[in-house]
Amino acid sequence: MTADSKPAQRALLGCIADDFTGATDLANMLVRGGMRTVQTIGVPESNEALDADALVVALKSRTIDAADAVAQSLAALDWLRAQGCRQFFFKYCSTFDSTDAGNIGPVADALLNALAADGASGADGANGADDAQRASFTIACPAFPENGRTIFRGHLFVGDTLLNESGMENHPLTPMRDANLVRVLQRQTQSKVGLLRYDTIAQGDAAVRAGIDALRADGVRIAIADAVSDADLHTLGAACAELALITGGSGVALGLPANFRRAGLLGEQADAAQLPRVEGLSAVLAGSASKATNAQVAEWRASRPAFRIDPLAAARGEDVVAQALAFAQQHLDRAEPVLIYATASPDEVKAVQRELGVNEAGHLVETTLASIARGLRERGVRKFVVAGGETSGAVVQALDVRTLRIGAQIDPGVPATATTGAEPLALALKSGNFGTTDFFAKALRHLDGAAQ
Repeated sequence: MTADSKPAQRALLGCIADDFTGATDLANMLVRGGMRTVQTIGVPESNEALDADALVVALKSRTIDAADAVAQSLAALDWLRAQGCRQFFFKYCSTFDSTDAGNIGPVADALLNALAADGASGADGANGADDAQRASFTIACPAFPENGRTIFRGHLFVGDTLLNESGMENHPLTPMRDANLVRVLQRQTQSKVGLLRYDTIAQGDAAVRAGIDALRADGVRIAIADAVSDADLHTLGAACAELALITGGSGVALGLPANFRRAGLLGEQADAAQLPRVEGLSAVLAGSASKATNAQVAEWRASRPAFRIDPLAAARGEDVVAQALAFAQQHLDRAEPVLIYATASPDEVKAVQRELGVNEAGHLVETTLASIARGLRERGVRKFVVAGGETSGAVVQALDVRTLRIGAQIDPGVPATATTGAEPLALALKSGNFGTTDFFAKALRHLDGAAQ
């Protein structure tokens, strides 16, 4: 270290996200709260300290085998603890995407167990009994009112519609057929699941802390937390300041930066969202089959060039990657952004799944779009908009992205990002359900002008 250099800021908050777009969604929320945030793609191999207030480890663990999801999440926890993080956050989708086998319940249980065991043993020189108590309870709150996800009496709403009537009941991998999250989570875990009701939250953070104490005394280890507004999320954040682990969607992270600021650990960061300028061509890749992404694809196709990937053609051995890249090259030669997509209606998705199988169909789409992403980069594309959590995970891995700096918000839950290193890429990684109908064009405009 040189005389005029300073050590990296030890991270305060360590986050584990079960998909890549969810990770950027969470990181976006923390940046909005003034926390300089770095997102890693997978668990880094090195424990070298990263200069950030918050660290977000992006896993691709939402729909894998529960045991594998647990193992990856525990490895992420170990790395975050080595970075000095004081509190931990397990982030999953605002529509609670999961099955009766997991993975939300098993991962939350494993993280609590690991943190409680560390506390009981006095790990890191902490007060063992106090830390074990901090890790004896957590909340589960996927609410994101800004994007229409609210929880009342334990039931998750998407807009004015119950989760199981919102279209999520048709999700190809995690069909959500029960809006009662207490029931959903209880089927995934042996821990007792309770409810922090709205009437308690409406009374403020002191009432919530009392409610947590009462639930803990009743043997509850994980409580679904009602929230219908950002004010509720701020209340929950303040009430959970002393918990070792918080779980939920990105919304509940709204209240966390203020906790560290009140404790004198976090200053004001006017440049938390600053990113480098990235020059180069632009492209959009879409793999999500959500209603929102279908509408976004239709909006783009109405006036801009687009190429549709046919999974059945790829399965027959047709070189759809070469076809897509040839189509793209015609437009990239004119510096014209292009959309390459596998997005389809629910009926079309089901037809492909019947022929190929659910897992094989999804894997084929992801690997095809990942190969196309590599080809686009070779052709000078440096700005990518990617729709879909699984697709985003495949694309960033294909592009060998290791870490991301998080910039300003494009739409709720979707920030601009830039890779670190000498030749950065600009990325907007969008959850399938997020974004306005004109999101693709809006995101490209934002990436073009991201440097401040």
